[in-house]
Amino acid sequence: MAATPRFRNDAVAAPDADPHLAPARDSASADRKHPVDETLPPLRMFTSGLQHVAAMYAGVVAPPMILGPAVGLTPKETAFLMGASLFTAGLATLLQTLGFWRIGARLPFVNGVSFAGVTPMVAIGKDRGHDGIAVIFGAITVAGLLGFLLAPYFCKLVRFFPPVVTGTVITLIGVSLLPVAFNWSQGGNATAGDYGSTTNITMAAVTLVIVLALRKLLRGFLQQIAILLGLVVGTLIAIPVGITDFGAIKDADLVGFPTPFHFGAPQFEAAAIVSMCIVMLVCMTESTADMLALGRIVDRPADERTIEGGLRADTLGSAISPLFNGFMCSAFAQNIGLVAMTKVRSRFVVAAGGGILIVLGLVPVAASVIALVPLPVLGGAGIVLFGSVAASGIQTLATAALEKGENALIVAAAVGIGLIPIAAPDFYHAFPKDALVVLDSGISTGCVVAIVLNLAFNHLGRKPDPDPSPQEQSPAAAAAVAAH
Repeated sequence: MAATPRFRNDAVAAPDADPHLAPARDSASADRKHPVDETLPPLRMFTSGLQHVAAMYAGVVAPPMILGPAVGLTPKETAFLMGASLFTAGLATLLQTLGFWRIGARLPFVNGVSFAGVTPMVAIGKDRGHDGIAVIFGAITVAGLLGFLLAPYFCKLVRFFPPVVTGTVITLIGVSLLPVAFNWSQGGNATAGDYGSTTNITMAAVTLVIVLALRKLLRGFLQQIAILLGLVVGTLIAIPVGITDFGAIKDADLVGFPTPFHFGAPQFEAAAIVSMCIVMLVCMTESTADMLALGRIVDRPADERTIEGGLRADTLGSAISPLFNGFMCSAFAQNIGLVAMTKVRSRFVVAAGGGILIVLGLVPVAASVIALVPLPVLGGAGIVLFGSVAASGIQTLATAALEKGENALIVAAAVGIGLIPIAAPDFYHAFPKDALVVLDSGISTGCVVAIVLNLAFNHLGRKPDPDPSPQEQSPAAAAAVAAH
């Protein structure tokens, strides 16, 4: 049995301690909470949670911003979808962090609208107005319920995620997110006249330098919220520069509730259901990899039960989201980078972020304040966040024994194929649209390739390596064998 982990340096009893007090000390050690389960003071809880919201906000509202005009919704209806997405992302995040029964990973795990579903949803609902939205919501509901039923079986794939696989996938998560930060740094809208302007890129660079300087100069709690402070300072600098848009505040309603089935009752079409079920499997694969990554970062490795609970929260959140006019939910990898950078591991901090998301969904004018952060400012901070995820993956690969067997080849092939959608976005343009759901996600393709190659090289038909002779063993290895 593994020893109980200790989280304080003063947990060891003094040499002259009364032996009669030993049981009490052992009990206290056993009762000590893991950092994941610790609660922080209210102010720290709120500001750290707000930092998570700031990191994910653009990712939550971007899919409805794309989908609304594509299906023919008015700007006001598109804004309604954005508020509903914030609200349902908050609900899904609370399911993950707090959980109930066997639902929820109970890790600092942020959930929000999945980008994987944008392309098929646009294809399903294009120019169909409210009917298109209703068909999309019907397909998401079915896919969510199916995923919920599959979660106990899907989680057993965890044994196929050794460090050579998880390190590859975590690295791909970070590298795949970096183009998002680069796009934000240029302005976010490739059709805009100032896209890629020196002003936008300079603001991104200034924000990046501010975040790095704050991380270097500050200590304690202020260092932990350096990203949030960097976003605030960057936004203040952006006001006189002229790239901060206050229009969102002027047009926002004070209060607004995502009325259930606002666009009509869900409609069910077989082709749409099949398409969204494929998306759900992709989301479950990515969430599994994200939970394994986060488990390593917070020093609570994700086992089968944790992954099962996390997948149930993902899929249940997706199934109930259409009720409140939201979309399919999955893990937000950028927030994993934030956990890695700040070292704040409490799941209750992320739960506070989930509560803030719910408030933003119910109070559009509050959501518009977060929207004041210009995308170039967010992009500068995103480079640090997403780079932190890639760095975590590299750290994991360092433990993957790349010198052994074909592990280096597995990483090379998986990373190479996973980078195709990033390096050559039109590479799969001739493939069927349904196939693009998987192929256009470098995380998904890289994950599948890493799993398959790991099975092929390290499991199927593998013969145990013969024990080396004593002459071939290193002194350390020989000593270890003798000890056993």
